[in-house]
Amino acid sequence: MQTWVIGNWKQNPATSHEAGALVQGLLAAIDAKSAPIACQLMVAPSSIHLAAVSTQIKGTLLLAAAQDISAHSDSIGAYTGDCSAQQVADAGATWILLGHSERRQYHQESHEALIQKLSCALKQNLGVIFCIGETQAQYDDDQTLDVIDEQLSLIKDLLEQQLEIGNPLSERLLIAYEPVWAIGTGKVPTVAEVSATHQHIKQTLAGFSAELANISVLYGGSVNADNAQDFATDSMIDGALVGGASLKVESFLAIADAFGQNSE
Repeated sequence: MQTWVIGNWKQNPATSHEAGALVQGLLAAIDAKSAPIACQLMVAPSSIHLAAVSTQIKGTLLLAAAQDISAHSDSIGAYTGDCSAQQVADAGATWILLGHSERRQYHQESHEALIQKLSCALKQNLGVIFCIGETQAQYDDDQTLDVIDEQLSLIKDLLEQQLEIGNPLSERLLIAYEPVWAIGTGKVPTVAEVSATHQHIKQTLAGFSAELANISVLYGGSVNADNAQDFATDSMIDGALVGGASLKVESFLAIADAFGQNSE
């Protein structure tokens, strides 16, 4: 099972100079390590920094992801402010984040819009990191698995529509379980809770299609250098989607080291 550590930079850093310095520091620290990191590293910069970051990491072991794409067209069109899957791929992205709770909350992204975005991404041969997770109220009401089932039904719908998506979905899909109440709050579910939820996610995906039985499922939500090792030792957790800790080279690589050691 491939292990992944992905840095979601969100609307950070403020300037192209700072973004370039972050990448430069990350690459220098990786080169200085005595042993290679045994997991796949990826960063997801804002769209304005994507092309420059992609150019910096070209030829390295780092991959680049975009944070969003248009739901209206996978190529071009009269959609002011949108970037298409083709455009972000041309800028150097090979993956895309979809379904993040901040997009669902602040942009009211619906099930239907996410299906369109997922379809657009796959048409342009982008891999998809599909984010799912429950709110604090849903967690408190023991609705976590029901919420996850509803969000994962998008994958089932996509398969049932038999859309032309090119390469097998199993090769281009990652799931990131991020409890909304844990993102950037410092609140963290127990490893046992995350493990049980990941097991449910994997069983659900396998129920949709046998080809999805080995999809990597990552955890996100206040992952940091101090708690990464605890998550990394669990066999159900195949990596991490990292927010604030990915903006500092030392903490991001500490998380990568934790998951890399346990993937060997």
